[in-house]
Amino acid sequence: MNPIDHVDLNLLRVFNAIVEERNLTRAGQRLALSQPAISYSLGRLRTLFDDPLFIRTREGMQPTPMALELAVIVARALETVREALRHAERFAPETSTRTFRLSLSDAGELAYLPPICEALHRLAPRVTLRIEPLPVNEIEQALRASRLDFAIGNLPELTARTRHRLLFDETYVCMTRKRTGLPRGTQIDLERFRAGSHVQISSVEHSHHSLEDAFRSRGVDRHVGLELPHFVALPSVLGVTDFFATLPRRLAQVFNRDGRFRIYALPVELPAAAVTMHWHDNFDNDPGNLWLRELMTDIVRRFDEPASTLREHPH
Repeated sequence: MNPIDHVDLNLLRVFNAIVEERNLTRAGQRLALSQPAISYSLGRLRTLFDDPLFIRTREGMQPTPMALELAVIVARALETVREALRHAERFAPETSTRTFRLSLSDAGELAYLPPICEALHRLAPRVTLRIEPLPVNEIEQALRASRLDFAIGNLPELTARTRHRLLFDETYVCMTRKRTGLPRGTQIDLERFRAGSHVQISSVEHSHHSLEDAFRSRGVDRHVGLELPHFVALPSVLGVTDFFATLPRRLAQVFNRDGRFRIYALPVELPAAAVTMHWHDNFDNDPGNLWLRELMTDIVRRFDEPASTLREHPH
């Protein structure tokens, strides 16, 4: 084996990317390298370690036993280098040009993205925030592979595998267009709720689709007059129909800023949804990651406060 002085250490980054992606094309995209460059690097790695390292199968590039042993060592070595570089970094939000990637459901985009962007525009005007909604089963890998910095949502599947923080417990309400004949007060009875036509949100980007299971388990059958893949069209639809919709309370507040809807407590009690922020342990002490997660935590937790209060951020 060659002495380390004669080895291109970028090969270790290529090796690590192939191990985690199991695909040469995705590994190249992650490292901004062309397919020929990745293939050439893999050839050099095979020569360096005198082993095939990866076998092409229908399930992707499967690592050999030697590659699996090396994967742990290489990952540890790369993290040591990253840690050393973090010590040299002085994250200054007012001048940083860093790009952060956040996975957020459409409900999260509608409710929390505007105040987050407003704060970033004031405090870190050159930072870029990239929203990359991912299926739940891809988020942990994306965090581990540094293709994602944060994920916010009702993501109980991730709590055992990521660093995370509870932001709040979300409750659900019923919302419909203001009109004559509606119940007064803040409660709608079960009979009226069942008799109405409902909008159902069926997006798989978040776990609110489990509401249907919760209703059924409580013996509440609803007539679904419309299924939507996202929340974004909901206020426009409710504004011209007599549909009812069950949605997160904070999102209902956003939709009802002009006061054209009635918001009711549900006639049955549904479990609250724990909304959490997730990041990878590798970035737990990263100055930029730490700064942004504290900023987003403060904004999201203070969501119910007046807008003027939200602008008075202490950081």
